[in-house]
Amino acid sequence: MAAGMAAGMAAGMAVGAAMVTAAAAVPAAGASAAAPRQDGLGRFYHQPLRWKACALGEDDQVGKDLDKAGARCADVTVPLDYARPDGRTLTVAISRLRASGPGPRLGTMIINGGGPGPAIDMPPYMRGVMGEAGSRYDLVGLDPRSLGRSAPVDCGWPAGTWIRSAGEDRRSFDRSVAFARDLAARCAGKDQELLRHISTRNIARDIDVVRGALGERKVSYNGASYGTYLGSVYATMFPGRLDRVLLDSSVDPAEWGPGLLAGGEDANDRALGDWAAWTARRHASYGLGDTREAVLATVRGLLAKAGREPLSVGRFKVDDGTLPLVLFDNLGDDEDAARASLAESAGVFRKAAAEGSAEPTKDLEEELTFLLTGVEGFYGSGQSAIVCGDRAADGDVEGYWRAVQRHRAKSPVFGPLTYNVNPCAFWPVKPAEPATEVGGRLPALMVAATGDTRTTYEANEALHRLLGDSRMITLPANVHAPYQRGYPNRCVRDRVNDYLLTGRLPARDLTCAPEAPARS
Repeated sequence: MAAGMAAGMAAGMAVGAAMVTAAAAVPAAGASAAAPRQDGLGRFYHQPLRWKACALGEDDQVGKDLDKAGARCADVTVPLDYARPDGRTLTVAISRLRASGPGPRLGTMIINGGGPGPAIDMPPYMRGVMGEAGSRYDLVGLDPRSLGRSAPVDCGWPAGTWIRSAGEDRRSFDRSVAFARDLAARCAGKDQELLRHISTRNIARDIDVVRGALGERKVSYNGASYGTYLGSVYATMFPGRLDRVLLDSSVDPAEWGPGLLAGGEDANDRALGDWAAWTARRHASYGLGDTREAVLATVRGLLAKAGREPLSVGRFKVDDGTLPLVLFDNLGDDEDAARASLAESAGVFRKAAAEGSAEPTKDLEEELTFLLTGVEGFYGSGQSAIVCGDRAADGDVEGYWRAVQRHRAKSPVFGPLTYNVNPCAFWPVKPAEPATEVGGRLPALMVAATGDTRTTYEANEALHRLLGDSRMITLPANVHAPYQRGYPNRCVRDRVNDYLLTGRLPARDLTCAPEAPARS
């Protein structure tokens, strides 16, 4: 899984104001696949799927891994614009790992791992996470439109992400504005008609076409992070078509869009402090300071140094726009291995600051390659197409600067990151329709960690309030997407897998006690 998202519609596709329970408002068995449609979409819902090997060539490791696991792949044709079903089409790539038992098949489960990012690779991995339930479903991974194998938007970006910090001063902020403006300009030269129809609402429509093409009256859904937003949008737009629903580390629908990082600085500051305390206890290994405050002072000193002159790390120049992003990327997991990796990276930066240059660790080399080169620039541009296509961004550059300055005093490391400008402020097309107003009744199981730095616990609570009949498992830990990540907590794993196997939600919300080994 990747670090680290028209007002008129065809008749019959209108959005419901509220969701209903999974047992209500469901067409008769087989109706979704057999009844003629009057909205011009029938040929998409009833299309035959041609299953094939997943590997696209010798260099396609994702496809080779899917083939090895026994999965098969298909391309599903969908309208570019659902208001014009007779117009241009595109294909959405899916993989399927068929149920193998033992025990009766429980239906089809569609998986999304967040990002937004590709998910075609996920079925074999999720089968291992899901325990006994994993072999009882047909597991389907889907690359959302604009990403992976589904009409990818590749703007030729020189970076794998659109996120940058505003840095330490106005000069750094101006560099981040130029960076964001350049990224958007690169997309302005691409397929504008395609960009206009990239959005979560259209991805949800694509999922429903996939459901119909698979011949399923209902599907189950397993989504993490952005996948929780996609799942809640799908449930709102297509009430009654979901069976069992797992939402792992949920997005607040009201906050999704270009400003999705805003408000996350407090959680990241707490996680940084916890990491600093962990690192201080290991001063003999990392040399970053022997108290929490000393480690935090080292981090602040590195940021100040990077603001004056970029740090030379191998072939990379790491400035104050990138260094906070490295911290942010590595604070989503409180396991020892993740904390050690960040401490090693911080040691590299400390050496570069003191000696003029340093060689990166393997983890840091991979991360900086993603952040500072175009090797995976297609990921960032495809992801931005969705985020910018869901909600319009404020184009007032000075407004971003004022927001950064307001939050810098309280959160000098992360305030300039979470409130900074991004390419959506200069995006070449506007959203084609308003975002979905999520709400209603959905008997979903939610998993939320109290120290989540990506989708904060408050965001999880916000979606929980919107979804009547949902139940939430709280985990006191600093981790993002604990279930899909396979975080070591048997309570979370067993409770979720029991629900996926039996369909029985807990009677009430519950808390799973931490089970990670005690740390010195």
